[in-house]
Amino acid sequence: MTEKTPSPGGAGTAANDSSAGDPAASRPGGPVGDRESIVVPPAILAQQAGWAQPGEAPRVQGGTKTDDAPQIFASNVRKSDTSEAGYDENPPGVGKLGVILGTVLAVLLVGSGITLYMVNKDDSKDTAAAKPDAAKTAPPTPTADPVPPIKDSAKVLPTIAGDFGKKAEIQVPGEASDGSFVVKVLTEGTGAKVEKNSWTSVDYTAKDWTTGKDIPSSYDANGKPQIFQAGTDALIPALDQAVIGKKAGSRLLVVAPPAAAFGSQGKADMSIGAKDDLIFVIDIRNANAPDAVVSGTVTPPPADFPQVKDNGKKPAEITPVAGAKDPTELKSHVLIKGTGPKVEKGEKVVVQYTGALFSSGKVFDSSLSKGQAFTFPVGGGQVIQGWDQGLEGQTVGSRVELVIPAALGYGDKGQGDIPPGATLVFVVDILDAGQG
Repeated sequence: MTEKTPSPGGAGTAANDSSAGDPAASRPGGPVGDRESIVVPPAILAQQAGWAQPGEAPRVQGGTKTDDAPQIFASNVRKSDTSEAGYDENPPGVGKLGVILGTVLAVLLVGSGITLYMVNKDDSKDTAAAKPDAAKTAPPTPTADPVPPIKDSAKVLPTIAGDFGKKAEIQVPGEASDGSFVVKVLTEGTGAKVEKNSWTSVDYTAKDWTTGKDIPSSYDANGKPQIFQAGTDALIPALDQAVIGKKAGSRLLVVAPPAAAFGSQGKADMSIGAKDDLIFVIDIRNANAPDAVVSGTVTPPPADFPQVKDNGKKPAEITPVAGAKDPTELKSHVLIKGTGPKVEKGEKVVVQYTGALFSSGKVFDSSLSKGQAFTFPVGGGQVIQGWDQGLEGQTVGSRVELVIPAALGYGDKGQGDIPPGATLVFVVDILDAGQG
């Protein structure tokens, strides 16, 4: 996003080729070579058995220290007098490797037995050590105050003046708020109702009731509407919950105690204290269901463009131009001209789309198949260049056909069902745009 005033809602690998299938090939440094041994010092073996502390040399029965010379633990060097199983047959049936492994296993078992005995002995003297720490296992205690229920009135309320779509005039009462979370409809719109998960954009004017100071507004210079998916806790409850059930085109008065705003921490970068009640006047601009599409008069594309058949809330049908050569530059055509504001670089847009191959018209992806609109910041490099370039400057409410050469798409690598060097066709509905 471009820089704006603060938002009130802000919140080891295996080797290839000949080594394939060789368990040793996944070792760091590669497989073990011919006549190479894996060695482990006795001190490490002793520590594994629980007999020696780190840094302390093991002791033999007589109490003197042993030499810390490395001992062979296992080897890939085979002697001539071995069986097909790879064991030395002297002594028969066991072999040196078997003896060594058996000895190590015995040491580990003895060490484990000693450990278990020490842990469990004299249980009556230290039972607390065997019990879980209640402080660690108890569920965390919630620290945030619960959001109070929404009311449509209170003992005292601010006075609001001005029309929808313009910065409101807010007169703060002389007495303090009673702490209610109030959402009052000042003027009711006629647009779509905001449901849970609806993509919603709002303009707002705001004041701190406690201090009387203005809070940055979307109507200020360089301000943008706030766009979010309602009821998903993406923003503070004063916005996220307040709009649910209200219609686009409505103006709302919202009085938010700390629990419905920034909580007990406040918001220092906006000079909002931990106990401040806030006042919002919210203008609901647009509300779009997750599967919404644009509507309007369709202007058919030129003859050299793939033709588009509208299928409502299903992916569009795209018919390629027979024998058409792949373009080298981005081409666009507005199928439906929206009446909303122009999309600016850095704005978050909400779109529906269908993508197909220019050569065959085969659909490789569509948000309509998923029933969920897609969002991204225009010009932010989060999508292919053809989208960033082709949607900037288009108006909200428009349906745009984009023909995108491979250089502005997925290039020579392709992706998924998109082959390398493919020219792409997208039909994009621009549902909304704003700050998000």
